[in-house]
Amino acid sequence: MRSRILLGIIAFVGLSVGCSKLVPQAPESNTVLAEPLADLTQNQLTKHLIGDVLFAKQYTSDEGLGPIFVQSACENCHAGDGKGSKFNTVVRFGYYNADSTWNEALDIGGPQLQPRAIANYTAESVPNNVMSANLLPMNVTGLGYFEAVEDQYLLGLVAEQAADGKVSGRLNYLDPPSYFEPIKTRIPTNGQYIGRFGRKSSSVNLAHRVTVALVEDMGLTSDNDTQDPINFGVGENVSDGAPDPEISSGDFDALMFYMRTLEAPRRRDADNDDVMAGEQLFTAVGCANCHRATMETGSSEFTALNNVEFYPYSDLLIHEMGPELDDGYTEGNVATSEWRTPPLWGVGLQTESQGGELYLLHDGRASTYDEAIQYHGGEAEFAKDIYNFLDDDNKELIFTFLNSL
Repeated sequence: MRSRILLGIIAFVGLSVGCSKLVPQAPESNTVLAEPLADLTQNQLTKHLIGDVLFAKQYTSDEGLGPIFVQSACENCHAGDGKGSKFNTVVRFGYYNADSTWNEALDIGGPQLQPRAIANYTAESVPNNVMSANLLPMNVTGLGYFEAVEDQYLLGLVAEQAADGKVSGRLNYLDPPSYFEPIKTRIPTNGQYIGRFGRKSSSVNLAHRVTVALVEDMGLTSDNDTQDPINFGVGENVSDGAPDPEISSGDFDALMFYMRTLEAPRRRDADNDDVMAGEQLFTAVGCANCHRATMETGSSEFTALNNVEFYPYSDLLIHEMGPELDDGYTEGNVATSEWRTPPLWGVGLQTESQGGELYLLHDGRASTYDEAIQYHGGEAEFAKDIYNFLDDDNKELIFTFLNSL
């Protein structure tokens, strides 16, 4: 974590000159989200810190920001690497073709709205006759664990759920971008690959996710995508004037490395009696059918990610969630009412990145755990019904457990 490491450096210097009383204590690791993986080498930690600085960097138009954009820094949406609030909602849109296939509306500025613009340019507005959804920026910690999960493991979860019959998660298969470099643990099906990142699993790997975020969120081009976002309402050949690519390959690699080497959120009070009772209820009700406590990685260059069990409280699969969570918007080959199971790790620290408030679900419409549960339908309807039979004391135990994540 940037602040923790920098504070450690300051503390060392302060001690060496006898001024340690002036140096604040670094926060405990389980009270913050933005920590590096354990066991990084010194060179790896240095590269992580370079990426950390780039993640917080406020880009200017001279550096390639825009000409239209959402925010000027990664950290503006992902404060402390956590989930964003309703004040930095991202709007995505598209429409259905006549043959019922989804169209990302690239010809009219889709799939994402850029509501800000640099000087002398015009920001976008949502076009008419499209279907749109408001999405909160997601927690970015622990993504290296998800990337290290092998396709065969995910296929095994799909088969396991189909055999068990309680829920029926599935995978979103995507046409990979031109810069995608498959590794042996990625299993293609008819030339498509499994998506695993994003609300609808619309990115096949972190390189895909970061490339799209740089362009669509900040208007920053890279070797992977050299096209600035365009406001088609004012013209098709509008550029910010900065030479492309605007992000060097070295900076892109450092950002990627930072994203891969962010530690997963750590539990708090896991041995507390109420927390343990709450987790037992969480499982008994059926929430853990999708919000699976454990997953496993395959091989990884990082010791902390190499063939380990981790605890995301997600299965990374797509599930039907019913009409209440159907915004009419989708990505890839996913129905508008289907969503990837969001990881619950870090939810107990979520208010820290959301201005002291709690904004739950994909668009922040729920402000309490109970309210979020009531929006669940589809495959989660049965678990919700069981939950609603619980008395208030038992519901509170579930909330206590969630706050420990």
